[in-house]
Amino acid sequence: MALGKGDQVTQFTTTDTNGNVFDSATIIGKKPLVLYFYPKDNTPGCTAQACSFRDQYEDFLDLGAEVIGVSSDTLASHQKFTAQFRLPFLLLSDTDKKIRKLFGVPTALLGMLPGRVTYVIDANGIIQMVFNSMLAGQHIPKALAAVKKIVAQQK
Repeated sequence: MALGKGDQVTQFTTTDTNGNVFDSATIIGKKPLVLYFYPKDNTPGCTAQACSFRDQYEDFLDLGAEVIGVSSDTLASHQKFTAQFRLPFLLLSDTDKKIRKLFGVPTALLGMLPGRVTYVIDANGIIQMVFNSMLAGQHIPKALAAVKKIVAQQK
């Protein structure tokens, strides 16, 4: 079953870009989080999406939010992708697709390609927005607007 708006995110662990064990409890439930699932490192759409998040990363940080990307790529692939495009945020390796299954991220293109879905999670660990679209460029403005809404509601 897919997680949707209003659902609590359960804890998960995996490996991050730096080769460290990433425990979702270190961020989820502590600050707003943009968690975006993407198909593959170094593909045109995924590169454009990652670079757009990179270019607006400071806007997310200024709002107190973190951005994290997730794909089934290996640690080595993530490290190369991060270095090549100077990505300032973590990428998580989901090689066993456990996190993708936890969130219920669907596949695209007749099941041949991992889906592209962005989740905006508030500081209580509750999903406030789910955006499912293979159009990579649309995720960043939608995520930023959702984070701004969360911040405005906190005031």
